[in-house]
Amino acid sequence: MSGPLSSPWLTIRVQFVLAAVFVVAAVGKIADPPGFAHEIHNYALVPGVAVNAMAIALPWLELICGLALFVGLARRSAARILGVLLVVFVIALGINLARKRPVDCGCFGTSKVEKTTEERLRDMKWAIARDAGLLLLVGQVLGATRRDAGSGL
Repeated sequence: MSGPLSSPWLTIRVQFVLAAVFVVAAVGKIADPPGFAHEIHNYALVPGVAVNAMAIALPWLELICGLALFVGLARRSAARILGVLLVVFVIALGINLARKRPVDCGCFGTSKVEKTTEERLRDMKWAIARDAGLLLLVGQVLGATRRDAGSGL
């Protein structure tokens, strides 16, 4: 990638945005593993035996990758991991949306507000759109740092 989209000025700011989103998202889930496990279970996509492990591991992975982007350490690896997570999140939301099975995203911790089925389905669409936007940001970081790929990270 070349041109203004690959400028270091833009890339650093995109890294900070991604870092902020994922660190904030992780903190809420780390603070409430049982609540996040409940959100994962509600998706009905993961075997029950894996739910608790995922509820503990995923937020820490998000936190570590977010912090790595913030400090500029292994930023391509962090961006790749976050990109994979975002694709998985979009697929999980999309499957439940196609099933017309409303789930709370669980993206920023558990929701304490009761919502109607229609509100939850609408929120799922917004979450997919948000995640698609975040994927574009991940793509910018990966494209702009391609010339740095010789470091292996």
